[in-house]
Amino acid sequence: MYKIHEKYTDFDGNEREEDFLFNLKEDEVTHMQFGTSGGLAAAIKKIIATQDTPRLIAIFEEILDKSYGEKTPDGRGFHKDPALTQSFKETEAYSQIYMRLATNAEAAQEFINNVIPKSMQEKAKQMQQNNPIPMK
Repeated sequence: MYKIHEKYTDFDGNEREEDFLFNLKEDEVTHMQFGTSGGLAAAIKKIIATQDTPRLIAIFEEILDKSYGEKTPDGRGFHKDPALTQSFKETEAYSQIYMRLATNAEAAQEFINNVIPKSMQEKAKQMQQNNPIPMK
């Protein structure tokens, strides 16, 4: 889980500070990977190679939106739903976070590294080292 602490001004002119939580579980990342022709990683590489910035931004926005949620009070779950995401997207905080991630490669990389489950990061590193990982 990744927490972004954001300071922003709401639409009434009030200064606010809030924590926003982002997380993807293995099943969500796997769904995104296999739900993309050729796989998500390959699609991103192709988009970067062809400099298709609009498509890259669309994928990044999808990751941002799919990872946003609220941790349940008992810590057992991470609640996500379209209405919750839409409510977040209507804040100035979303705009600030989105713009920072869209215009700062280091911030974007940090975000991705922290919303992807650690277990999947290890698998990705192994794959980058040309050590195929058998599917369970």
